[in-house]
Amino acid sequence: MQTVWAPFFARPGRASFRREIWTTPDQDQVAVDWIDAPPCAPVVILFHGLGSSSRGHYALALAVALRQRGWAGCFINFRGCGGIDNRLPRSYHAGDSAEIAWMLEKVARLLPDRQRYAVGVSLGGNALLKYLGEQGNDAERVLSKAAGVCAPIDLVATAEFLQKGSVRFYNRYFLISMKKTARRFQRRYPEMANWSRVFSARNLYDFDEYFTAPVHGFAGAQVFWEKGSSAPLLRHISLPTLLLHSMDDPIVPIASVRSAVLSPAITPCITEHGGHVGFMTGPFPGHLGWLPNTLLEYFEGRNRDE
Repeated sequence: MQTVWAPFFARPGRASFRREIWTTPDQDQVAVDWIDAPPCAPVVILFHGLGSSSRGHYALALAVALRQRGWAGCFINFRGCGGIDNRLPRSYHAGDSAEIAWMLEKVARLLPDRQRYAVGVSLGGNALLKYLGEQGNDAERVLSKAAGVCAPIDLVATAEFLQKGSVRFYNRYFLISMKKTARRFQRRYPEMANWSRVFSARNLYDFDEYFTAPVHGFAGAQVFWEKGSSAPLLRHISLPTLLLHSMDDPIVPIASVRSAVLSPAITPCITEHGGHVGFMTGPFPGHLGWLPNTLLEYFEGRNRDE
């Protein structure tokens, strides 16, 4: 219920952004939406989930919380998201830690004197955690702390989980969203993929087998999931990182989270309820303040210690 209710019916509040268009290292483009704040205020960098953007319910709730604290926000839309098409025949994916790397380096250059914190939600959470594991101590050059929210750290386990029982609904939901995005690519890049196979996909495996994997240089869906998962790298994270999940998440199997080997720098937090990036509280129709407040309180902890 929280998974469905939060994005469609809860009221996250209103937020106004200042938009920039960044050019990527390979001459593509992404939209970046800012919450401005005083020059010395900390900045929170948000990486969204699959099919979402800086206008997602959790993004708007975080934007409201940042304004209340007087903090800045840098909400990065992945390629093709946020209302603009990208220029190249490629998309974004859960294992694209290289994309995370250049984005964080750019924010560090733009705001060198601020405390910088990063949040990755769902797909963006796995990509961020993968980056942190790959970078080890070097991540501390660009960030003070990080958080992964409902991240599918084991992509193989998550894909298998989505084929079971009642949660197949989410498999269909994601598939419809991804095919809609793929049609935008088809119109601009007819040679990009085997489109008949892409649009005949019946599950996430088929879609990743015929689109995500070949477009991004992987031999197939299974290889993409194995190489893109952050779970094997969590033991190498040295940056203080919050790993937040819910036991009743209908998309990310909690067993895959509990079985992961975590570094001492990671603070795991598994709530009893919350769904997949729901975390609603209060009376009907519900409030979305728990998640952003939890994240910001975690980030503020280092400042208090220092």
